[in-house]
Amino acid sequence: MYKTLPLILAATGLWATAASAEMLDLEKDELTFGFIKLTDMAPLAVAYENGYFEDEGLFVTLEAQANWKVLLDGVIDGQLDGAHMLAGQPLAATIGYGTQAHIITPFSMDLNGNAITVSNEIWEQMKPNVPKMADGRPQHPISASALVPVVDSYKDQGIAFNMGMVFPVSTHNYELRYWLAAGGLQPGYYSPQDISGQIGADVFLSVTPPPQMPATMEAGTIFGYCVGEPWNQQAVFKGIGVPVITDYQLWKNNPEKVFGISKEFADANPNTTLALTKALIRAAIWLDENDNGNRAEAVEILARSEYVGADYEVIANSMTGTFEFEKGDKREIPDFNVFFRHNATYPFYSDAIWYLTQMRRWGQIAEPKSDEWFVNTAKDVYRPDLYLQAARLLVDDGMANEADFPWESDGFKEPTAAADVIDGIVYDGRTPNAYLESLPIGLKGDQTVVGSQVKG
Repeated sequence: MYKTLPLILAATGLWATAASAEMLDLEKDELTFGFIKLTDMAPLAVAYENGYFEDEGLFVTLEAQANWKVLLDGVIDGQLDGAHMLAGQPLAATIGYGTQAHIITPFSMDLNGNAITVSNEIWEQMKPNVPKMADGRPQHPISASALVPVVDSYKDQGIAFNMGMVFPVSTHNYELRYWLAAGGLQPGYYSPQDISGQIGADVFLSVTPPPQMPATMEAGTIFGYCVGEPWNQQAVFKGIGVPVITDYQLWKNNPEKVFGISKEFADANPNTTLALTKALIRAAIWLDENDNGNRAEAVEILARSEYVGADYEVIANSMTGTFEFEKGDKREIPDFNVFFRHNATYPFYSDAIWYLTQMRRWGQIAEPKSDEWFVNTAKDVYRPDLYLQAARLLVDDGMANEADFPWESDGFKEPTAAADVIDGIVYDGRTPNAYLESLPIGLKGDQTVVGSQVKG
């Protein structure tokens, strides 16, 4: 049911907001947005529940989707006006990997938020290879090198070592691959003829929808997975698995989800695009303000069945600044979920380029590409110009602080420091091919995958 605009304004006292919203002549005011049941859909839920969409004159319906493919198809065919997306989805669609459609993002939804979990059985086999702290607890971050003897043992027994990720162009696929490769394990290649992603693999990765990850691992179909919350903490809560590393520990403040819309929608509805972006920015600010002071309320919202539908305690384990690795081993990770700090909502070209380098690294982009191609493709999809227009309107309306936005950015972050990545390899989005050359496992230069071999 929609709340009426006057009721929202009376409840929040934001009469001035209504006046400013009227300044945008909305081309479309009834919108349907899709999402997957993960805690990082929070900006959408908060924008709805706090009335930020309606403050902009938008009447929004939020609909949970069965999986990432269904969600993307909904945006492409117009059943959805926009959606919470994997950051790789707009990029892959735009370059025609899997499907062809020009999807853009004016808003990055969050940083961090994922982890890699293994079953209790695998953890017991890994533990002898994991350094310990003085108090006997495992030393984090845990390298995949601790998994190498386990994988070798399974290989000797003729057992395929299977792990799950949520989608071929998901952050989770690339993060799991990054972690495995940094520890010396080959996660496999893609080719135009074989899109399994398992060519030459030591560890075989396959797709499992996020809410099904714990049950699939418990059934023994996979031995571990990479997924967003709350499905790692759910494994701890159920006593069936152990998260071995968060993506914050893998790559500090890495980009995660984005809000995706078709370019056709943005071109036809420029004011509506700015209005929805304004609402999402406000939601992100609310989620992080006062040192995460609103997170308990956010957890209560997300726990509802129409959003994530997991227990309050499970969602709170990560959303309130901590993360539990084993029962009782809860550690402080205040930036496990970041929604606004560190310019989390700004769609940086360098973030897009990292995803494109990983597509190239593992063969989803089959042929070599120039640095210029990487940059131009990023600019086709990530739209900081739209983001800053929306931010300027918020600042002018007194609903955001001027100092909180990177007005002078050229769209590139400073290079990621070696100390902030598990393998100590610097990432600079301005030089994607040099970055690919620096990675010991993965395609580089003119290399291609032919049959089951890397050539070139």
